[in-house]
Amino acid sequence: MEFTISRVRGNDRNNKPCDRMNTDELKTILEQHKLWLDGGGGERANLRGANLRWANLRGANLRWADLRGADLQYADLRCADLRCADLQGADLRGADLRGANLRGADLRGADLQGADLQGAYLRGADLQGADLRCANLRYANLQYADLRGADLQGAYLQGANIDYSCLPLWCGSKGIIVDQRIAAQIAAHFCALSCDDPGFLATREAVLPFAQTSHIAVELEIKEREE
Repeated sequence: MEFTISRVRGNDRNNKPCDRMNTDELKTILEQHKLWLDGGGGERANLRGANLRWANLRGANLRWADLRGADLQYADLRCADLRCADLQGADLRGADLRGANLRGADLRGADLQGADLQGAYLRGADLQGADLRCANLRYANLQYADLRGADLQGAYLQGANIDYSCLPLWCGSKGIIVDQRIAAQIAAHFCALSCDDPGFLATREAVLPFAQTSHIAVELEIKEREE
C-alpha cells in the first residue's frame, strides 16, 4: 500500500507557514516503524508536530506512534491502525477515520471537529478535553472511553456503543444527536438514581417505562429479569 502526502506548504494553527512532510520521508518513517513493531530494529514513528494535512494514510500501521500535536487535517486515515497511538493535541479536523482502530489511543485535547469516525473502534480511548463538535461517531465503539471534558455538541452518535464510557455532564454534551438505544440508556441511569425529592419521583415515574426499554435496565435493577 502506498502512502502519499502533498508537498505544498501550509499554515499551522497559528497561521504560520510550515512545510509538509514529503512522501519519501513518510514512507521511510513508516517502514522503520514497522520494523520496530515487529521487533526487527527500526524505530518508533516520531511524527510529533508533523504537517500531515491531506495525507493518504489509509490502512497505515501507526500503532504506538507519536503523533502529538500533528496536523492531520483532512487526512485519510480510513481503517488505519492507531491502537495506543499518542495523539494528544493533534489537529484532526475533517479527518476521515472511518473504520480506524483507536483502541487505547491518547486523544486528550485533540481537535476532531467535523471528523468522520463512523464505525471507528475507540474502546478505552482517552478523549478527555477533546473537541468532537459535529463529529460523526455513528456506530463507533466507545466502550470504556474517557470523555470527561469532551465537547460533543452536535456530534452524531446514532448506533454508537457508549457502554461503560464516561459521558460528560456539562454543556459540552448539549445537542448530542443520539438514537433510541442511547436515549433509553441515559434515561435508565436517571431512573437508577436514589432521590426522595417529590419532583424527581414524579419525573422518574413518567420516564420509567421508556427507561425500561434499555438494554441495561435489568443490570441497573429498574426492571425485573424476564424468565
